[in-house]
Amino acid sequence: MAKRRITQETFDAVVRENMEEFEMEQDEALREAVQQFESQGVDLSFIVKAVPAASSNEKEDEQTHEVLQALDALRSGKDTADVMEVMADIKLFTEQCSFGFAQRYLAAQKDAYPIILLYCKKSLEEQEALLGALSALIALTDGQPDLLDAEGQQFLLDVLKKYRADSSVTRVAVHAVRHCCLKHEQNRQDLVKVGVLPLLTSAVIRHSGCAELVKEVSAALRVMTFDDDVRVTFGHAHEHAKIIVLEHNGLKVLIQAAKAHLGNMSVLSELCATLSRLAVRNEFCQDICDLGGLKLMLTLLADSYESPELVRQVLSAIRAIAGNDDVKDAIVNAGGVQLIVIALNRHMSNAVVCEQGCACLAVLALRKPNNCKVIMENGGALAAIQSMKAHTDAVNVQKQACMLLRNLVSRMQNYSQPILEMGAEALIAEALKTHQDCGDVGKAALRDLGCKVELRELWTGKHGGLTN
Repeated sequence: MAKRRITQETFDAVVRENMEEFEMEQDEALREAVQQFESQGVDLSFIVKAVPAASSNEKEDEQTHEVLQALDALRSGKDTADVMEVMADIKLFTEQCSFGFAQRYLAAQKDAYPIILLYCKKSLEEQEALLGALSALIALTDGQPDLLDAEGQQFLLDVLKKYRADSSVTRVAVHAVRHCCLKHEQNRQDLVKVGVLPLLTSAVIRHSGCAELVKEVSAALRVMTFDDDVRVTFGHAHEHAKIIVLEHNGLKVLIQAAKAHLGNMSVLSELCATLSRLAVRNEFCQDICDLGGLKLMLTLLADSYESPELVRQVLSAIRAIAGNDDVKDAIVNAGGVQLIVIALNRHMSNAVVCEQGCACLAVLALRKPNNCKVIMENGGALAAIQSMKAHTDAVNVQKQACMLLRNLVSRMQNYSQPILEMGAEALIAEALKTHQDCGDVGKAALRDLGCKVELRELWTGKHGGLTN
């Protein structure tokens, strides 16, 4: 059931009533208003929970929220020829929008978008002003991608084309593209159609030495492959990934960029995360391997195993490219199993690393008896058991560990007894009891391990026929 919504004006009126009629202090009046509406099941996530401030304009006695005061100042100065004259107001507006979603939402309700876009377009010829206006656009559209219209899309493309040699402007413009494409399928499709992808990949090539820009573009490319807009039944995530790879040489561009930033963990994490999103076809997985991507990933895993975030992203990328059977063998032959198990044991307290590590090994073991042998000999099954013990409340860890154990024994029954002696049966039974989502994979693991498992038939097709 959807929660009730109220307007900002309604909330402010109650706060004002608490202060004027009941003589409450500001903090108490706010708390009372919040408690009152929350007890009525009202959603206050869109509401600025602050007492409106007095206007700095001496001619106005009305009190309003600071984000709206900044917006009013920008509205008053929109005919100013030089945007730099109102830069202080733009920065104040950006700062207010950065405080929280409620401020951004309130500003958008008061028609902030066309005003900010106007300043953006007026700033196109002046770098400093453009950076300020773009920052305001980024702040306003954070969580509100619906605000971007066709005029705004074209403006972002114009900036990327005009300032392609300027790394600072390009980075901020790419940031704006990413914000407006997150959870918004139509913006993604529209921007791809008008040519944003070659501008993104060429930016990495042109500014390969700029770590922050490479990181930002990698994140933007990854967002283009998302399928996160719940309003759309079928998105173009797969199609966009294919375009990035086939038409714009995305795999080579990203792998070369990674080689240029081997000492920068945050950049490498972003690049690995994006590569894993692009490995959507069997041949793409092989291409990543052939371009040196696998060697790079294993080197990162060996040299940077102390960084849990980087390890997580590297494991995710390895898991993605291991969808190709030939790449599976290449990973194992290059010592990947040993490195994955080391990373798992090193970060046993990190649930996400355990999930990705078990998932990697599960993929490597699938339909590959020789790989199962290597995994068993290097302690992969024991690492999975330890992961289950360490993260009993993490459903994804339990599922991936069960998947690994099942894949290890499905074609190699001689491994069942050693795995059972590690305590697998009790752990899987506990996972089944605790997590409903573990049902299928957990029961399959028990069955293949030779354990007694209750398989409940949901419908047998008997009990009489259909009646009119």
